[in-house]
Amino acid sequence: MTIMQIVIIAITIFLNALDGFDVLSISFASPGIRAEWGLGPQALGFVLSAELIGMAVGSIFLGGLADKIGRRPTVLGCLVVMAAGMYMATSSGFVVGGVVEPVYSLFVVGEVDPRLADLATWRIVTGLGIGGMLAAINAVAAEFSNSKRRDVSVAIMSIGYPVGAAAGGFITSAGLELANWRTVFLFGAGTTLTLIPIVFFFMPESVHWLARKQPKNALEKINRTLRKIGHASVAALPAVTAAVRKRSVEDIFRGSLLAVTVLVTIAYFFHITTFYFIVKYVPTLVVDMGFAPSSAGRVLSWLNVGGATGDTVVGLLAMRYNVKFLTIGVMVVSTVMVTLFGRTAPDFVQLVLICMAAGFFTNGAITGMYALFAQAFPTHVRAFGTGFAVGVGRGGSVLAPNLAGALFAADLGRPTVSMVMAIGSLVAAGVLTMLVVKSDAATEAESGETRPEAPASAIAHGR
Repeated sequence: MTIMQIVIIAITIFLNALDGFDVLSISFASPGIRAEWGLGPQALGFVLSAELIGMAVGSIFLGGLADKIGRRPTVLGCLVVMAAGMYMATSSGFVVGGVVEPVYSLFVVGEVDPRLADLATWRIVTGLGIGGMLAAINAVAAEFSNSKRRDVSVAIMSIGYPVGAAAGGFITSAGLELANWRTVFLFGAGTTLTLIPIVFFFMPESVHWLARKQPKNALEKINRTLRKIGHASVAALPAVTAAVRKRSVEDIFRGSLLAVTVLVTIAYFFHITTFYFIVKYVPTLVVDMGFAPSSAGRVLSWLNVGGATGDTVVGLLAMRYNVKFLTIGVMVVSTVMVTLFGRTAPDFVQLVLICMAAGFFTNGAITGMYALFAQAFPTHVRAFGTGFAVGVGRGGSVLAPNLAGALFAADLGRPTVSMVMAIGSLVAAGVLTMLVVKSDAATEAESGETRPEAPASAIAHGR
């Protein structure tokens, strides 16, 4: 791998860090929103889950777009959408809210505050960008690495999520002490905007995608990318058979890929339900224990420090051990850690330690899932396969904050709610035991594609 390939992997880390911050920004801001607007548990749960609706749609449809029009334009477009959504969330006006208020009344019992509807709308818009970008950058990380380092490259990309959430937590906790919850979204919008020129100038289109799709001037574009990442130019495009040209993103619903799609989607769905419970409700529950909102933000930040550590450790272990069984083991321990969170005394140090452990295993399991996505789906469906699993999983995880909110509204305590929500990781582990991940050679033979050691060698040898 050349220096530029490593730089591109590093850029995906920062992009995923945006994902981590943007998703959790509502968690950082939720105590202030609840206090200012007087939201009850159910309304708060709806606000916490709003962007997940957009993420579901974005992952599924924009993930497929990345396989059709390319990784680079999809990432750039998603960044623009994310920045707009984050900035407009600070307005919390009545223009949009008044229009969509009747729609949200279907989900929230009682009268819907137009400010709530407005905020939820812009969180959905932000979620569209997040979902599409995540599917695209998972493919970018896999396709700009060589085969030997593909799993660790995807794992390193995944580290960005908790790093962004942790860094954002420390920064916004200070901001919450100086201003109000709107500063969280302003900071996110500004940070997102700074990454647009970085992606534009430093992230070329994937050679794998160009060689597979062969759009107009494909050879010129491939050589431009190869030169940019430090590889020699090539004289001709690889041969692509008529059968391979007919393949489409819908292949994830056919043949052996159908079983893979179903199993990884179900597993991601259940584990992400547990994951979103812990990351969405930690600030609120810590405030309910008597701590200040800024302290709650710090606890969530330390949870994500643990998450970044878990991503790193799981990524390194994935180079040596079977990713599937590693992920199953991490999910089982995740169940235990989230259950213990519900039984932790209102002691700040204890809360930090148990949340770090919960973050370590919940995030580590997600890293394992992303590595499985990269292994299981070939190039022509990699972004869509990842996007579909993530989209349906995150769409289903809309259930997490709403279910937890309903359980709390039913006067069930933190220990019981935490134990119920922790079961998702255990179910996910059970589902993954049924997954069969084919070797690279078998996947290549079935799809008519290869995963070469380096992009240039693949083109040069007509593969």
